[in-house]
Amino acid sequence: MIKSLAPHFSGGSALELGCYKGEFSKLILQHYSDLTIVEGASDLLEQTKINVGEIPDKNISFRLSHFEEVDLPSKYDAVFLVHTLEHLDDPVALLKKIRGWLAPGGKLFLVVPNANAASRQIAVGMGLIEHNQAVTPGELAHGHRRTYSLDTLLSDVRSAGLAALCNGGILFKGLANFQLDRAYKEGIIDDSYFDGCYELGQRYPDLCASVFAVCQIDTKESA
Repeated sequence: MIKSLAPHFSGGSALELGCYKGEFSKLILQHYSDLTIVEGASDLLEQTKINVGEIPDKNISFRLSHFEEVDLPSKYDAVFLVHTLEHLDDPVALLKKIRGWLAPGGKLFLVVPNANAASRQIAVGMGLIEHNQAVTPGELAHGHRRTYSLDTLLSDVRSAGLAALCNGGILFKGLANFQLDRAYKEGIIDDSYFDGCYELGQRYPDLCASVFAVCQIDTKESA
C-alpha cells in the first residue's frame, strides 16, 4: 500500500481513521511528523499505543471515538482510511465529514478490499461465493457492510464532493489469504513473488486484492 500511495505524500499532519493494532500507523509515521489516530475500539487503541510507542520528533495523539461522532478541530494534510470504509453503515456521510477535515491541498487516501480480485472471482466460479460483491459470512462477522469494486468506490467519492487524483489496484491476488500465508510459511513463495504480484497489479488493477483512490476536495463542488 505504501509503495502505491507514497508518491502522493507531502508530509505535515496526518489523520488515521481506524488503526487496528498500529502496524500501518508506524508506516504513516515514517512520512508524517504529526499523526492523530481515531479508533472506536478501546482494546485496539491501547494495543496501538503499545505498538507505536514514543518516537522522537513525532507528535502522536490518540482519540477513542466513533468516526461519525468525533470532534476534530484541526485540518490535516493527509487522511488515511484503509480497509475501513467497507465497515460503515453510511460511507458517503463519513466521506463528506472527512472533506471538512482536509487542509487546503490535503489528500484523502482510501483503500478497500476489491470485489473483483482474481481470488474472489475464482471463489465465485467454485461456488464458494454467490457473486463478486457479496458479503460473505466471514466478512460479515468481521463487520463488513459491503464489498467495493473500483467503480463503486469512485462513485462514493464523487457523491461526497471529492475528486480522485488517481486510482488503481494494489497487489494482484490469485489465492486466498490463508493459502498465501501457508505458501509463504513453507517457502513455496518468497518476497520476490509478492514483488511480481505488485508489478502485475499495475497492469491489471481490477484483479488486485485491494483498490485505492487518492482524493482531494472537488473544486467544482466547492465553487
